[in-house]
Amino acid sequence: MDVGIFCAQSHVLIVAGKGGVGKTTMAAALARMASQTGRSVLIVELEGKSGITGAFGLDQDLGYEEMELQPAHGPEQGAVLARRITPDDALVEYLEDHGLRRVSKRLVSSGVVDVVSTAIPGIRDVLVLGKIKQLEREEVADLIVVDAPATGHAITFLTSASGLVNAARGGPLRTQASDVVDLLADPSRCRVMLVTLPEEMPVSETVESAFTLEDKAGVQLGPVIVNATDPDPVGLERSAQEAAAGLDIDPAVLTALEEARVFRLQRHALSASQIERLARDLPLPQLLVPRMETQDIGLAETDRLAEALAHAIGQLAPEVPVP
Repeated sequence: MDVGIFCAQSHVLIVAGKGGVGKTTMAAALARMASQTGRSVLIVELEGKSGITGAFGLDQDLGYEEMELQPAHGPEQGAVLARRITPDDALVEYLEDHGLRRVSKRLVSSGVVDVVSTAIPGIRDVLVLGKIKQLEREEVADLIVVDAPATGHAITFLTSASGLVNAARGGPLRTQASDVVDLLADPSRCRVMLVTLPEEMPVSETVESAFTLEDKAGVQLGPVIVNATDPDPVGLERSAQEAAAGLDIDPAVLTALEEARVFRLQRHALSASQIERLARDLPLPQLLVPRMETQDIGLAETDRLAEALAHAIGQLAPEVPVP
């Protein structure tokens, strides 16, 4: 599968996953990868300070206004912008667009969003998704990458619009919710990519979330990103004692090397078994991304991850329906 085709098949990619699996890092890597095909990208952050800017080597925090994370550089590299969208921000803009500019910020500062959200379940999520829908319609970028909430909230986030459509008889909120449902249901406009780790709990949650999202939100799922995979243990077939035969090495050192070798093999076996289980239980293509040997993700690490994603996409069959 050509990376350019992959990036062109949907206008919005919603990246979701269990907390701690690297969802935000993968959103940044997807954006970086897409920009390297010449496309402009907008990253939308929904939950506080997430590390998106750090992944591009910046230390500023995001706000409602767009921030440039990466400038365009000729036809080879598109610009990457980012912004944060909260329910309060989305409500202010919604009210201003409907002729209530003078009272919009006063209503928000008075806590009206909390009152309304109690009376109308799902309204906060619909306001945010409605703004994303607006950005998609306005074609503000070739690709919009949404760093979605963790999967527990993401399911509520993505199913809220259909619930509001069923509950509301009419009016602008129902129209907004209906437009959001249309966006989520059209794979040429929007798809969801789940991120997981090759571990038992994240894999189980990913499988469950995938079927729930397809059934309740009506979204099209793209390939699953399996983050922090263990590379093949090349060169570890022989024990430390066998490999060191004929050499004068301290027995304690050999013991430590052998323990490290066994640990490495066991970790790879566990990782591989979970990847196999994921493939068996969830019939979606997989994009395997290697483990980074650092907790600090900067631009260099983002580039390595973007390269790994591009390589994994290149291994997909052209006929596989992916975003």
